[in-house]
Amino acid sequence: MTWQHPRGYEPLAAAARAFESAHGHRLIEWQAQRLEGFEEHPIADLAARYDLIVLDHPHIGEAVATDCLSPLEKYFTDVEIAAWRTGCVGGSLDSYQWADKHWALPIDVAAQVSAYRPDLLESPPKDWYDVLLHAERIPVALSIAGPHAFLSFLSICVALGEEPRPDELLFSDDVAIEALDIMARLSARAPHLTHKLNPIDLLESMAQGEQIALVPLVFGYVNYAQAKSGQKRVAFTDAPTGSGTRHGSVLGGTGIAISSRTDASPQLIDHLRWLMSDMVQTRFFTANLGQPSARAAWTDRDVNEQWGDFYAATLTTIETALVRPRYDGYIAFQTKASDLVRSTLVAGNTPSETLTQIRQAWQVSRNRARTTFI
Repeated sequence: MTWQHPRGYEPLAAAARAFESAHGHRLIEWQAQRLEGFEEHPIADLAARYDLIVLDHPHIGEAVATDCLSPLEKYFTDVEIAAWRTGCVGGSLDSYQWADKHWALPIDVAAQVSAYRPDLLESPPKDWYDVLLHAERIPVALSIAGPHAFLSFLSICVALGEEPRPDELLFSDDVAIEALDIMARLSARAPHLTHKLNPIDLLESMAQGEQIALVPLVFGYVNYAQAKSGQKRVAFTDAPTGSGTRHGSVLGGTGIAISSRTDASPQLIDHLRWLMSDMVQTRFFTANLGQPSARAAWTDRDVNEQWGDFYAATLTTIETALVRPRYDGYIAFQTKASDLVRSTLVAGNTPSETLTQIRQAWQVSRNRARTTFI
């Protein structure tokens, strides 16, 4: 099971077809779920029905607590895993590490970056204060649908100088309220109904019309870095900074996990090993609309020339993006916290009231975790 977007489906399906053509029999049949399912569907349910599951790293604690995945160490050597850690961008492999084991192969990497229309905005803003100034002149949208309201809040806090704390406060009052204030000021000017659009829909809207000139923080999709027929090209650059030089962003992307109910064959393991190779990541994935995890692909001159410098222009953000909490129960907290952030932006609740409620949800979530909180 993978997710329903060319970036999530096409490279894996193409690889399965390539295997069948070379060996004369089918090894894998991929199915896909909607982005919202990928973000929130319980992994244990998927692992009970599928042998391979494409997932995001915040699900790992939940998956380990329900004992539904096999660790990579069952099938791959420590030397191989160490080589992938060195060869992948950012914290992509480490994000799938939990309880001293690794639980998924990072085949795709993304982070929140800035997306803009180069025909409508020649020079995108570098920091959040400049974003606020731009919003007075051009249409600027926020990515706050689904879990992205909290993820945007989280990333702005990182840009303002703080990572989430493991204690009950989560963030200091000053940083959290400033982040919510920035989001509220931008939300008040955002184009109508854009707060309901997920990242894919935001980028589609940018490419199809002139309603949105800039989304300062949205998960990057290389597929929009080339102009399609009847659409405009969307350019990407590093996420905005805040009080320092760090580009506030959270890590995304996907990894392939192996269900614990599956006894993976040597052929399947060799296929997964092939998918992780630099050659396949750099040439095969990028030729089939994928967004690879290998640093070799992100720094490849030909790949960047083909895709409008998407990779080179956002690499700094990818390399420093925050790995989200992965404890069992985090996904439910992320959903609740996003609802609370939207209550400030859409319903007009005060930032201090919202912060208090987020902290309460954070504490409840941590106390209920079935596994050690990290």
